[in-house]
Amino acid sequence: MAASQCRLSSVAQINITPLVDVMLVLLVIFMITAPVVSQPIRLDLPGMAPPPPVKADAPIVLRIDAAGQVYWNGDATPLPTLRAMLQAEVARDAQAGVTLQIDASDEADYGIVAKVLAAARNAEVERIGFLRR
Repeated sequence: MAASQCRLSSVAQINITPLVDVMLVLLVIFMITAPVVSQPIRLDLPGMAPPPPVKADAPIVLRIDAAGQVYWNGDATPLPTLRAMLQAEVARDAQAGVTLQIDASDEADYGIVAKVLAAARNAEVERIGFLRR
């Protein structure tokens, strides 16, 4: 009876040393063979023509002050007419594209800036940038 209690109370343990040894050997094998197996692929791509020159028109600068007033190149502009003005500029410079630079004051209301961006997007202005202060 005492012998059966000893057998039941013994804990089976797994020796992981051989497992670690095998993993380290495999790691070394893969580190040596991976650079030998990988070969670069040569591609002969056709030459690409340079993009057509873009006419450098002066960008439209929209300044938004802390009071929420929008200025188009220095002239005060009401927000509801901004989309129509941008659409007219896009239609006029359809080939060159319109560059819009937004100079928003740090104290400007985010809602006004969002409305200006929405008007520019609805007018299909493709190049919009923000000026840093």
